[in-house]
Amino acid sequence: MPDSNQAVQTRKRIKLALQGGGSHGAFTWGVLDRLLADDRIEIEAVVGTSAGAMNATVLTDGLGAGGPALARDMLRRFWNGAAALAARSPIQPTPFDRAAGHGGLEYSPAWHAADLLSRMFSPYELNPRNQNPLRDLIASVVDFPRLRAAVTPRLFVCATNVLNGRLKVFEHAEMTPEAVMASACLPMLFQAVEIDGEHYWDGGYCGNPPIFPLIYMGGAPDILIVQLNPINIPEVPRDARAILDRVNTLSFNSSLMREMRMIKFMTDLIDRGELDGSRHTRVNIHTISAEEELARSGASSKLNADAAFLKALYTLGVARADAFLAEHFDDLGARSTTDLAAKFF
Repeated sequence: MPDSNQAVQTRKRIKLALQGGGSHGAFTWGVLDRLLADDRIEIEAVVGTSAGAMNATVLTDGLGAGGPALARDMLRRFWNGAAALAARSPIQPTPFDRAAGHGGLEYSPAWHAADLLSRMFSPYELNPRNQNPLRDLIASVVDFPRLRAAVTPRLFVCATNVLNGRLKVFEHAEMTPEAVMASACLPMLFQAVEIDGEHYWDGGYCGNPPIFPLIYMGGAPDILIVQLNPINIPEVPRDARAILDRVNTLSFNSSLMREMRMIKFMTDLIDRGELDGSRHTRVNIHTISAEEELARSGASSKLNADAAFLKALYTLGVARADAFLAEHFDDLGARSTTDLAAKFF
């Protein structure tokens, strides 16, 4: 790590875009922990969807209230709390699942039963009292009145309006546990979240995550996307669950890919001098992902919050962020490190 004088001289401001992906959000936890440990990095704003919204909310409250050290501690408490909740669930990885090594629950009878029930009955029938332990967890870790009063970093949490299909972006002043739960509301698992008379499902259906809030706010040109949903997979899905998971992944990636195409189009116009660079911001896009590893994990792994699996994802996230900083720190503020055409077109 650099000394404090060097860190002040070379501090880079970035914005973060955090994808959703259930338990795979522990990979993002590892990325964030590594970024927060580097005093050359300043996080200016965060947008998140679903699990990304949870990470974004915890991160932003911690940074605003006590800086990187508190943010790291709060993220650790949140994910340890998620593991503790999972340990009390009947849905557990079996020894065969652990031996497979990809975090899936394919050998778990309880997971198969729950999966079958979710296809036959709605959450209004299976969970009429609308209990969601994650809501209590996020409320116990995040001080929402404190978060709403904070100024920086900027926070954007995204959900999908069930009735009109529009993307809703919740900002600081609107943040509540319900807003976070709205962003993470998978309709086959949870009842739609009602806020001010509107009903919301998972934000991934409209933006996973949307990039435009980070562009419209101005400020630093560098946006770092922590990607959980693989764009490429190694083989054609052939069983019903794998097909459904791929359909969801394609749906959740589609809006991001459209935004990346538009950013590439605008950037090319600026670079060719066809748009005035003094009036239009040139956006630098960076990505940290574990596409190959997460592509091997099936849909069930997104519901596996077993402590060992979360720790493995966290460790992978730390390693990927460390590699990114080693290779691309000097590029921050200067250029994109993601080839948008190759990755998203």
